Amino acid sequence: MTILIDKIRISGFRGINNIELDLPRVAVLIGLNNAGKTSVVKAFQLALGDYSRYLTEEDFFIGEDDNPIDEILVDIRVVSIGIDGERTSLFEDEWIDFFGEKVQADALENQFSAIRTICKADAIKGGYDVSRFSLENWPDFTDWRGIKVNQKKRIRSALQSLPYFSIDAQRDLHSELREKNSFVGKILSNIKYNETDKDALEGIISDLNIEAVSKSEPLLKLKKHLEQLNQSFSNSGIAEITPFPKKIRDLSKQFTVHFGESDSSLFSMEYHGMGTRSWASMLTVKAFTELTSEKYEEESEAYHPILAAEEPEAHLHPNAQRTLYKQLVESKGQVIITTHSPYVVALAEQSNLRALSNGASGVCVRQLSSDISLEDKRKLQREVIHSRGELLFSRALILSEGETEEQALPILFQKYFNSEPFSLGINFIGVGGSGAKYKPFLRLARDFGIPVFIFSDGEVPIIAKLKSAYEDIFGDVDLASASNITILNGTDFEGYLLASGYEELIKKSIMELEGPDKITSWMNKRQGTALKPVKVGVPDCQTCRQPILEAPIRDYSSADGMQKAILEILDSKKPMYAQAIAQALCELPKENLPPKIIEFFEKIKVRV
Repeated sequence: MTILIDKIRISGFRGINNIELDLPRVAVLIGLNNAGKTSVVKAFQLALGDYSRYLTEEDFFIGEDDNPIDEILVDIRVVSIGIDGERTSLFEDEWIDFFGEKVQADALENQFSAIRTICKADAIKGGYDVSRFSLENWPDFTDWRGIKVNQKKRIRSALQSLPYFSIDAQRDLHSELREKNSFVGKILSNIKYNETDKDALEGIISDLNIEAVSKSEPLLKLKKHLEQLNQSFSNSGIAEITPFPKKIRDLSKQFTVHFGESDSSLFSMEYHGMGTRSWASMLTVKAFTELTSEKYEEESEAYHPILAAEEPEAHLHPNAQRTLYKQLVESKGQVIITTHSPYVVALAEQSNLRALSNGASGVCVRQLSSDISLEDKRKLQREVIHSRGELLFSRALILSEGETEEQALPILFQKYFNSEPFSLGINFIGVGGSGAKYKPFLRLARDFGIPVFIFSDGEVPIIAKLKSAYEDIFGDVDLASASNITILNGTDFEGYLLASGYEELIKKSIMELEGPDKITSWMNKRQGTALKPVKVGVPDCQTCRQPILEAPIRDYSSADGMQKAILEILDSKKPMYAQAIAQALCELPKENLPPKIIEFFEKIKVRV
């Protein structure tokens, strides 16, 4: 059994007006740039670490009057959890000893310890006053900022058993090797040997220095000349050359790390790229926390480190990102990761994801709902998070069921808005069918607050399935009047284009791709042949209980025969023709694009 910081509340810090985060042991914070991920990490550092010395006026939230507010509040709640990760009612003895009078109990007799950090400007001394207090209760989020602290509960000592370790995005082991206050510097400063081992090691180094000098003519000559210094010391001086540090205590001054694929290809860190140096830096932090944890365990003292890693994927290729994520989540204590990497997101537990966004009222945070069946959870992981992790960083999702729309709509979007969709943070997804195929994407959009738009074919069965899927996620909807949905009039995308006066444009696109005789040869070759069998409106067979099918005969001699042939051709190679037709449409003036396309894009323009 151990502990967990299961909640953090932040008010008035940077872009955060008022939020609460539920925290698992490993929390993965995602969101666009400037969404508030770093602000959450720094709020943790303010509550448990040393960020107070970096506080400036810019760290205070700008209120509605366009002035910084007077106070920053950060509350954390610590609870006891069992080996299964579920909350338990009582802290273990070492945590009781550590928290002491800070231990409280809620209405269900579950113990917790809550700590409030208050930051204000110091009008007398200048700068900022940062104070911590033990809270006597954990109120509802609606009125948490209004509770008064008991001044007698002020915490004056450091929370050494709850240390905060920050790994920022600008990390480099090579430069950290020369910094005493870096994590690798702290490890080196803790190197200790007993007297016997120290004497033995220094003896080996002395022999090594003597050997190195004796076998080098330049070093021998240098030693000979340097010994002439004895003339300044009444002929009693001696010069000693030590290519290697003479004392064990000096080893860390020349400490370096070499890495390579084999013993024969080892290189110093300074010759490696930023990916390797960044990765190595993070692993030194992990090593330091484990060494510290072992010391606390030896003394049977409470210890729960909080490790915060900002953008661990920086400079690393996809497989390295995945490996590093696994290494980080295996760390002692609690882990907070901010990331823009779809590869990291794909590995994270769905319940560990926290999506942050920054709106007019400040930063808000969302997570996937817990009311989801195991099968829906698998679909969400398989069809969205694992294979399309970049969708979690979208400003908007545009869904359609067909290949043609998935290929054509992004091209038409670029024409209409004169910007690539990805530059605006907009993703187009062909869901590969209707009805339930939409649900994983709709759930993701709802839970993470991502605007979602749908461009759908207009056949009655497809509309019915879309309505059912949409209402399962968002509740009752009138598809015809929905501000984020466009329905074609009783047909599919290709049929709509033909019915809207673009037949000649489509014919020209087909002939440019496959020759001027493509349509006529298609019609001549297939006239009078059977189409794919379809159900007929009669009861199933009484003998075999199977539906009765009928294969219609192609007839291109009717008035709409040409359009029938065109639709068959388009259906035979949808992705290829979709791009060609979309590019042909883009040669038209923007106002001459298909009306339903313009209607759909205007809906997006209004909401995004």
